[in-house]
Amino acid sequence: MAEMLAGGARVTIDDEGYLIDPGEWSKPVAEALARSEGLVLGDEHWQIIHFMRDFFDEHQVIPDARFTIRHLADQGLGAKARARLFELFPYGYVKQACKVAGMRRPRGWSTG
Repeated sequence: MAEMLAGGARVTIDDEGYLIDPGEWSKPVAEALARSEGLVLGDEHWQIIHFMRDFFDEHQVIPDARFTIRHLADQGLGAKARARLFELFPYGYVKQACKVAGMRRPRGWSTG
């Protein structure tokens, strides 16, 4: 485990850079995690991140990629939703989207 400074706050991350406590997540934390992944967050990234955070808050589980893809499809992307998700997070849903959204690393999932 390690600590990361983001927006004046220290948060604890695991050896792969995921938050230990999703409750420590904030916009500055997301931006710091995104930078560590080589991402610059735009409006579409934030739409996905907020969907994931809202889903987690409501269900207390990390949303599977298919729920996020369905959300994007419902927002007007239709059949292009999956491709767009992976354009925005090119190294994968778990590797980048879950990390930036402040989720713990899903242990039972692949890195896709």
